[in-house]
Amino acid sequence: MKSGIIIHPSELSKKWIDRLSALKIDTLGLHPEGGASAIESLRKLTLLLETKSFRDLIDYAVSKGLSVEYQFHAMSYLLDRALFCEHPEYFRMDSNGIRTCDVNLCPSSKEALKIVADNSCRLAKKLYKSSQKYFFWLDDVMSGKCHCPNCRNYSASDQQMTVINAIASALKANDNEAKVAYLAYYETLDPPTKVKPLSNVFLEYAPIDKCKQKLNNSDKTKRGYEKEIASIDPLLKCFGMNNSRVLEYWIDNSLFSSWKKPPKKLYYNAYEIKNDVSEYTSKGFADMCSFGCFLGEDYEALYGEPDLKEFADAINSFKEQ
Repeated sequence: MKSGIIIHPSELSKKWIDRLSALKIDTLGLHPEGGASAIESLRKLTLLLETKSFRDLIDYAVSKGLSVEYQFHAMSYLLDRALFCEHPEYFRMDSNGIRTCDVNLCPSSKEALKIVADNSCRLAKKLYKSSQKYFFWLDDVMSGKCHCPNCRNYSASDQQMTVINAIASALKANDNEAKVAYLAYYETLDPPTKVKPLSNVFLEYAPIDKCKQKLNNSDKTKRGYEKEIASIDPLLKCFGMNNSRVLEYWIDNSLFSSWKKPPKKLYYNAYEIKNDVSEYTSKGFADMCSFGCFLGEDYEALYGEPDLKEFADAINSFKEQ
């Protein structure tokens, strides 16, 4: 059973690493900022990983017993948007029947899948001291499926599964222990039905609407939250329990701050977190992480060091069950 906290690379410090170790957190996750800037922030991470100062921090984390993971929205990085001019068929067709390079790709394009798979292998080699779990998510949008004649009868989940399988197959050819996450998030919450996951694909369940519903109490996010909860059992039936993970937003101060700086002061409900953890444990999850972004040096300058002890006690409580 494992617990983890995911932060932005720019927030990583020895203090953060010592904090994770003291809180008995197992996994340090690094997440370049998502949204419209995801491709640029991923490029910055690859450059950062070439520097001695950042590698020294990763080495220090590993020396403290932490497993290091890199989680990011990668599709626009893995399939260069500049290819659209000569190969629009690599990219998705929108609901109006127009090819567009705005996000993701056309999963029916074998050539596009080959490029994505090859670039995934190159990117994996750049992820300094990464665990053998890889998180190459599709682009950070609520709806980004392809509607071309070859794809339109496949759900967003089946389309994502096609892409993730291509990545998983390529990575396994280089590392037999490599595993790749299927991100259940927004329109990919329903399990794939036409495309089965390869044996080295695991579930990462990310119920963002649950957190948003608590923040703004809208009917839309309430419906999204209800769908998220209803999807757990079908997802686990599809992917199995092995390596399946919850990716939560319990202490995600970037979300609480509406992804804008300066950050707001962090508040969380440890009692609710412990209830969530108990529920997830009863479903069979044995790996739980939370985003913990916007808690870096700028946060400490405003509010002091974040108190995460009650959070850590809650998220680690399932290890004792």
